[in-house]
Amino acid sequence: MAHVLVVGGGVGGLATALLAARRGHTAELFERDTRVPGTALDRDFFGWRRPAVPQATQPHALLGAARNVLRDDLPDVHAEMLRLGARERHELDWFDVRPPARPGDEDLVMLQARRIVLESALATALRGEPGVVTRYGEPVTGLTTAPGVRVTGVTTPSGAHRGDLVVDAGGRRGGVERWLTAAGCRPPVVERHRTGLAYFCRWYRLPAGLTEGPRRPWTVTGGAFAGCAVFPADNRVFAVTLFVHTEDTTRSALRHPAVFEAAARTFPPGVAWLALDAEPLSDVMATASLDNRWSSLVDERGPVVTGLVPVGDAIAHTNPTLGQGTSLALWAARRVARTAGNDPGSARFAAEYHDWAVRTLKPWFDYQVVADGAIGERFATRAGRAGTAREVAALFECALEDPEVMRARARVRHLADPPARAYADPQVRARVARWLAARPDYEPNAVGPEREEWEKLTAG
Repeated sequence: MAHVLVVGGGVGGLATALLAARRGHTAELFERDTRVPGTALDRDFFGWRRPAVPQATQPHALLGAARNVLRDDLPDVHAEMLRLGARERHELDWFDVRPPARPGDEDLVMLQARRIVLESALATALRGEPGVVTRYGEPVTGLTTAPGVRVTGVTTPSGAHRGDLVVDAGGRRGGVERWLTAAGCRPPVVERHRTGLAYFCRWYRLPAGLTEGPRRPWTVTGGAFAGCAVFPADNRVFAVTLFVHTEDTTRSALRHPAVFEAAARTFPPGVAWLALDAEPLSDVMATASLDNRWSSLVDERGPVVTGLVPVGDAIAHTNPTLGQGTSLALWAARRVARTAGNDPGSARFAAEYHDWAVRTLKPWFDYQVVADGAIGERFATRAGRAGTAREVAALFECALEDPEVMRARARVRHLADPPARAYADPQVRARVARWLAARPDYEPNAVGPEREEWEKLTAG
């Protein structure tokens, strides 16, 4: 069994330490913040300033892939999330009558909750785990290394801590790259793609007595230059999000609550949810300058370091449009826990982890890059979509009417099947072709306001 040192106490770090302990390893978790996620959800969510985790108060989507890890490997965490108010929604519940079940349908379930609910459930489980030591308020300041470069531990203000494996769960803003450079390590191989998208989010709570919002319309929609999404969460809380191009001249106006709500009401999901007289819980929260970033500790010469592996945003930071981040982080945490006893300081371990990540995580990262590129280009040019892009848009629209196409779409959305497999199915292709043939004048992204109306709203 291994002694695993985890740098960072976010979702990826908490899950890695917990899963490792459940596999018989021991773990130490180091987190610079002195505060531990608790069960006072609103207090921690809205009142906890977390500059190292800027995404903490943004909406999160726990896709079927993430839910499956919790259900199968951490059932107590899954149960605790439900106890704290998380809700589950099956994708095929969109239809008034769910289609006949097929194997794999059980994986198409969204776990609706704010990030703090998952963090609280993980922290609760971790407190009861005898093989884990949590060191809150103790930031990692560097790495200890042996010739090679092999990481043998970490340093903190209290001294040096040795381990068999160090896990970088410090996110894209952690200091590991800087520490590796100081140790004489070759630089990581970083792939970065700017998205060109800016997000504006506001949180609300449904009125007392109303436990759920409307099932229709679909909660995500986008026009030629802007989009709107609604994220149902826990305890009657939901978020409304608007997204535009970072160079859109109307962007700054969306920070004003009245402008934000007026703009959100020009999209079907925005008006449907805001019509419920929900109570605003926050100001409008903005985030931008987002990118998709893949960071590899293996270059053309092999591993640049041994004894250290990244999880979560430290290896694959993905823009939130597809909600993949938590799923990819939990997959990586589970992989580390399952293999940590296999000579974790060796070059073979580092190479095998890299190969697994390239096979398992990288395809979804690449899919995110393509999807964001299409959205960013559309918002920047405000041009309609034709050819293959029109067919892709039609697939999403067709899915809202056709359960078989919805199943294929949901399997991609929940990371159960890659797009090339799900969308290449002859039955799916035929159904989408028939849908398009019946609508020769179909124009993608016709939802939402005209540009002139949008500019008037944002000018007000």
